[in-house]
Amino acid sequence: MTNHAGIRYVSDTDVLVAAYRHYYAPDLCPGFWDCLSHHLAAGRLLIIDRVYDEIISPTQLVQWVEQAANGWFPATATQSIANAYRRLMDWVQENPQFTPGARAEFARAADGWLAAYAMVNGAVVVTNEVSAPSARRRVPLPDLCDPFNIRYINTFDLLRELGASFHWQQP
Repeated sequence: MTNHAGIRYVSDTDVLVAAYRHYYAPDLCPGFWDCLSHHLAAGRLLIIDRVYDEIISPTQLVQWVEQAANGWFPATATQSIANAYRRLMDWVQENPQFTPGARAEFARAADGWLAAYAMVNGAVVVTNEVSAPSARRRVPLPDLCDPFNIRYINTFDLLRELGASFHWQQP
């Protein structure tokens, strides 16, 4: 069994939004949110400033994020992260596979900043996105991470690495 102690994880926007709206809705799985709160407080799970800015609804999720992160969202406005972002952006812009619209969307979204933060800080990206090497109309986060050796995992792998376990109790 691999020891994952000390690893820091940075969450993609969709990890939180999709979980909240669907498979880990707070009324169905409050333990999931308790788990995330615990690891946010411990500094193992991070929500960077650019991801926080993308979470605009539902209002209850925005409030949960603000409270769980205690208002602390690691900043991406550092020279080292900006330099890493530029490398990632150059890769996207120079890649003829992606349409101009995909490149423009990438420049607007938090994904590049998320990957740059992880690259600089040795963190693991947590995303629901899956690799799609032939994608043209979007830049899949895993396919951005791969050439730069940025580790990424999905929500379920995150929970396993954090040692989470949710138990049902009969009412």
